[in-house]
Amino acid sequence: MDVIVLGGGLMGTASAFFLARRGVRVTLIERGRIGAGATVASFGNIRRSGRHLSQLPLAARSLSIWNEAETLLGRDVEFRPTGHLRLIFDSESLDDMRAFAQSAQAEGLILDELDPAQLRTRFPGLGPTAIAASFSPNDGSANPRLVGPAFADAAARAGARVVDEALVSEIRTSDAGFEVKTAKGTFRAANLLNCAGAWGRSVAAQFDEDVPLETWGPQMAVTEPLPYRIAPVVGVWSQTHGAYLRQVERGNVVFGGAVDRVRIESEPGFARPDPARLPAQVAAVLKLVPALADVAIIRQWSGCEGYVADALPIMGPSGTTPGLFHAFGFCGHGFQLGPGVGAAMAELIATGQCETPLKEFAITRFAA
Repeated sequence: MDVIVLGGGLMGTASAFFLARRGVRVTLIERGRIGAGATVASFGNIRRSGRHLSQLPLAARSLSIWNEAETLLGRDVEFRPTGHLRLIFDSESLDDMRAFAQSAQAEGLILDELDPAQLRTRFPGLGPTAIAASFSPNDGSANPRLVGPAFADAAARAGARVVDEALVSEIRTSDAGFEVKTAKGTFRAANLLNCAGAWGRSVAAQFDEDVPLETWGPQMAVTEPLPYRIAPVVGVWSQTHGAYLRQVERGNVVFGGAVDRVRIESEPGFARPDPARLPAQVAAVLKLVPALADVAIIRQWSGCEGYVADALPIMGPSGTTPGLFHAFGFCGHGFQLGPGVGAAMAELIATGQCETPLKEFAITRFAA
């Protein structure tokens, strides 16, 4: 068996790695630099709380891999299970959190509910006006700049061929399966895995599979380094788009959210942050950590992410073309899922089945 994987972000590199570990001949093709798309623009959040319940088995599979990442990849990608704290500022959000926590227990996710006194004791200085919080102690974060290249290098050591800066000009079926023409030559394989992220829709459309996907860019920023005091990832339970932040061990505080994402075109495929929207974002962050009021912001950035209309990813076999598989459209919250996606897709392609339920993510849900 041989497979071409399109897309060198976290989904593609993890899939190539786990396929190669199964003895499959793999060629990974990336249009730009490995891990330099949506993965590197990611916040780096590894959370299970608040996810659609159908994603929790996949998230659990992924978390087990995150816990083994340094051993599997032969390098530290800065995965730190420091916990995920979500602050609650109104009664409706508290009801929402409790309903989710009750449903999520069946999938093995246990959330600790903290009242104001417990919050102040365990996490002083965080959310001083919050009426409650949830805490998921086994979640955390990792470094988005390290993980894509780490999976790609590990895949190469396991036997995969990695081809970057290879813009694809044509994809077609052939007697042997699939033929992909790129700036670095033509590649052939019996199977094709579409991990093209924001460009996944255009790949699927070539095989008569349309997906209602739009491309949006988040607005992210980072502060100057400070004494390391904020261990958990911090977010908000909210019906709107709340702020989120985390402090890395070097001291910088990375933050995002609280402002609308920017609609962008898939070509050229990147968005620029808007400094005019920064004050509103900072105001939301200060509600979480007031002590950051006088801290300098040293950089802003954005990226290009694919959002499916029903907010669920596309994962599984094609509904039109044997040998074609998809794993794209993770709606801005795929970073935690990445390793699990790679393991699940490798299992599905190599064996024809998958222990992790993927039915909810089938591309055929959008078939006419």
